[in-house]
Amino acid sequence: MLSSIAPRPGAFEVALSAMKPLIPIPALLIVLPALWWFFRDTWKELDADATRWRLRMAAEGRTDFRPVVALAMCAVILTLQEYYGGRAQYDDVIRPWLVKVGTTHPKTIKIAKYDELYSFGWWAATRIVGYLFPLVVWKACFREDSLRDMGFRFQGFFKHARIYLLFLAIVVLAIFLVSRQPDFGTYYPFYKNSSRSWYDLLLWEGMYFAQFFALEVFFRGFWLGALRRSFGSGAIFAMAVPYCMIHFGKPFLEANGAIVAGIALGSLSMKTKSIYQGFLVHITVAGLMDWLALSQRHALPKVFWPLG
Repeated sequence: MLSSIAPRPGAFEVALSAMKPLIPIPALLIVLPALWWFFRDTWKELDADATRWRLRMAAEGRTDFRPVVALAMCAVILTLQEYYGGRAQYDDVIRPWLVKVGTTHPKTIKIAKYDELYSFGWWAATRIVGYLFPLVVWKACFREDSLRDMGFRFQGFFKHARIYLLFLAIVVLAIFLVSRQPDFGTYYPFYKNSSRSWYDLLLWEGMYFAQFFALEVFFRGFWLGALRRSFGSGAIFAMAVPYCMIHFGKPFLEANGAIVAGIALGSLSMKTKSIYQGFLVHITVAGLMDWLALSQRHALPKVFWPLG
């Protein structure tokens, strides 16, 4: 009789499994010094500006409440999104309401057909509102601060286009490498009915891209705009921590890549005084990842409108 007990792993297999989580570290040790070389002047400028700001506040005997307000508000928003911006809240509150409305408007709501899309609509809406809401609070608390300094400047956009193209080339290469991971093809797109029709895919990408714009406003615009004078270049690295953490649950290499992306996109935003280059990088990456995942499974849509 053959034994059904799986063979125990040997010492080599155990050592290899233990070392696997450390694989991204050598890459980080190479990439981070490269980022320092590329953005060193921007970081030094931020640190010098922060030093002047702190000396001015000390000379005037004032306390800068910007870090307290910004960090506390960011912590509250990210916590609310984690606990109330997901599928559980949709199933408990939003979906029952849609079902009730759908009984009187079945041709409009179509809950059975678009249930998953509605859930992602709720997810995207909570991100967009949560990421943009701090701008309103900030203007109410610090009226002398200009919201344009939080990444909304167009001036110099084309001047720095070559940097965007360079980043895009590097990231696209990384995507093709990551796409070879076994969990990549099954993880993306998040909306699993994207392959049903181009209508489904385009609606999904539209809300996906919209929340990416709000995300860039929050992390690379508001966060850095609010903290750069107090923290200098340290604001970029402070932002990279929660930015990495919102990728927890995604493929391991992607979560590690978010560390580099957070620092790089934050530095790019500070160098260009704009979030738009980072937003273009982000949606290009997101759209390409969804397309590659569908293509690998031979699941790209074949019709525009969903059948039925």
